[in-house]
Amino acid sequence: MKKFQPEWSRRKFISTITGSGMMIMLNPFLSRAVHEVDPRVAALVAKTIGIDTHNHIDVPLNASELPGPKVDMAGEMKKSGLSAICMTFALDYQKLTNPGDAYTRFTNAFEAMDKILESNNMTRSMNLAHLRIAHEQHKPTVIQSVEGSHFLEGKLDRLEVAYHRGLRHLGLLHDSDASVPLGDVYTNPAQFGGLTAFGTDVIKECNKLGILVDLAHASNQTIDAALKITNAPVLISHTGLDTQLGHNSSMAKMMRPRLISKEQAKIVADAGGVIGVWTHLSDSPLEYAENVRALVDVTGIDHVCIGTDTKLTPAYRPGVGAEKNNSRIGERTNDAWPDQKVGFYYAVIDALLKTGFTEDEISKIGGGNFCRIFDAATGSKK
Repeated sequence: MKKFQPEWSRRKFISTITGSGMMIMLNPFLSRAVHEVDPRVAALVAKTIGIDTHNHIDVPLNASELPGPKVDMAGEMKKSGLSAICMTFALDYQKLTNPGDAYTRFTNAFEAMDKILESNNMTRSMNLAHLRIAHEQHKPTVIQSVEGSHFLEGKLDRLEVAYHRGLRHLGLLHDSDASVPLGDVYTNPAQFGGLTAFGTDVIKECNKLGILVDLAHASNQTIDAALKITNAPVLISHTGLDTQLGHNSSMAKMMRPRLISKEQAKIVADAGGVIGVWTHLSDSPLEYAENVRALVDVTGIDHVCIGTDTKLTPAYRPGVGAEKNNSRIGERTNDAWPDQKVGFYYAVIDALLKTGFTEDEISKIGGGNFCRIFDAATGSKK
């Protein structure tokens, strides 16, 4: 692939900056930091549907803490340049002990997220048509996601309840096993032989309802079994190649079990799936773009997306002060890297251009590939 080498004539520069300037005036996604980036970057931010396929919005899990803190999600999205995020929460960061706890946390979290969307004048996108309309109208939007199926507690009918609440993206597994397990988690000792019978039923029900299945946190054996029974492409929303370990040896050691091999990435791509590259193990936007490039070289351009595993809004943990909750660089999307001067998507597009990706390729990585499988999962459903 040919590296991008800008050759700006005076006339071309004026023409480009005028065009992008018009986009900036019309598009509220573009932040005031736009003057600090190349006009071509600003134009691509406005033109493409940029999606972070795994972004945590922390919310209360207990009724006593509702409705939770007010967050400026719309403002953070405008700053980032992203059109949409898969708005994700997890239920098992606090230990689940009692029957029914997981479902209660799930309903509480959904109520808190309803309030966040309402206060930010935002809505959920249920399908690709909704995403496109939101982008055309310059309105930030979200795809509702949950990381881990703990809330089901062995009850398949709860999936339809969640669907009608707006869930369109299900992370089958997370760090801890559900009370009725769905499959082997890649950081835990294997004990189920891959996908369980209940995990199989959940994937089939997601296919039937129109929910995108996310196999992040699944062992290779679980992924392989899932690919045999799903009738829609799958997502692995946040990982990276196990050859791209970065420069922090302790971080690399912790992250290694969570990374995907070239062989497994090829299996997912050959089945039509898409794999998200997270920002972990990269110390700069350029290093992130190099990690994207490494995965593209294995899977092809049609099977890679962005999945940061960061937090667009401040972290929320009950009983922990705001300063401590939000003190770590790299956890916040718009501060993914030290000395980052612009919003996340601006920084990524700039780095992808410098790494040699074309505008069409960036459109696919930025959101087009995710949109394709999201449409395949949800498009024929209501």
